[in-house]
Amino acid sequence: MGIGWLKDATGKEVIALAIDVGQGGEDMDDIRQRALDCGAVEAVVVDAKDEFAADFVMPALKANALYQKRYPLVSALSRPLIAKHLARVAMELGADTIAHGCTGKGNDQVRFEAAVAALAPSLTSIAPIRDLALTRDKAIIYAEEHGLPIKQSKKNPYSIDKNVWGRAVETGYLEDPWNAPGDDVWEYTEDPAQGLPGEDVTITFDHGVPVALDGVSVSPLEAIQRLNASAGRHGVGRIDIVEDRLVGIKSREVYEAPAAIALINAHEELENLVLERDLGRYKRTLEADWANLVYDGLWFSDLKRSLDAFMEHTQKHVSGDIRVRLESGRATVTGRQSPESLYDFDLATYDTGDTFDQSHAKGFIELWSLPSKISAKRNQGK
Repeated sequence: MGIGWLKDATGKEVIALAIDVGQGGEDMDDIRQRALDCGAVEAVVVDAKDEFAADFVMPALKANALYQKRYPLVSALSRPLIAKHLARVAMELGADTIAHGCTGKGNDQVRFEAAVAALAPSLTSIAPIRDLALTRDKAIIYAEEHGLPIKQSKKNPYSIDKNVWGRAVETGYLEDPWNAPGDDVWEYTEDPAQGLPGEDVTITFDHGVPVALDGVSVSPLEAIQRLNASAGRHGVGRIDIVEDRLVGIKSREVYEAPAAIALINAHEELENLVLERDLGRYKRTLEADWANLVYDGLWFSDLKRSLDAFMEHTQKHVSGDIRVRLESGRATVTGRQSPESLYDFDLATYDTGDTFDQSHAKGFIELWSLPSKISAKRNQGK
């Protein structure tokens, strides 16, 4: 619906861009035709599913990226990819302006414009829905009055964004954080209470990237798609949170990301097996920083690139197999093995044959607790 406004407001020709990031549903050619029907002089369609999975989702997996410890950055990861192609197409076609359909309340306006500014600073960004303060209900009415081909209606007021990494649902009755999500909210996941027998899947990682499921080689995209199906069947990955948006307001968000949750659980557990203790501890602090930067639309910032280099370095030993049990909404790790494992059975066992010299522990504890002991004596003296 913004295409007509853009033509009237700017007097310029409008070229539409659609990116396939694995959202499924409509045929991309149909989407292209709809843009033309709305008044675009041209519509460019890009199949970026593999690029999204390999170049945007895999770095997030290596960082175990969860915003506020729960949200696997479903929408946030797709925005820099979309912005990358948006800037590329604009520059190739000699455009001087890019436009998006974000409101002034959300995070995506920042993500798109900050990314385009980092990639093509000569381009101007405009946002008709935000700049005209067009509310969602007014936009629906406008589309209906002008016969524009959109799916959203007053009877189905959800705002839905989805890609292969997950699905985000907001607005409508979900805006009241007391209202529980109804059955109509979910698409990627089945009811976890349905009582299906548990299902085991073995995920093989190579340098932090899933390369096989149950011994069958897969690409990053295939790994995500297959785990979406299997984990989604068991209701894994339903997320309902009150989220701190970048613009300063709290928002109730509902997500479903079955593959994301299964893969992050597995990847974290493999890291527990192969990473040296202090590196693992420090990485967890930087994982939150990485997730915050991506959530805040700073994918192309220097700090994000520097954290990428750190994350990549940590993955040099993250290879091995993780067995995950999918059952009743959970993805639980039940087994792990790796040629890079730091787990030493002879040191860990409590049975005969233990090689851990317990006589060393007494002196270690004396030295480890010595600063606390000295401090306690000082405090008692006062």
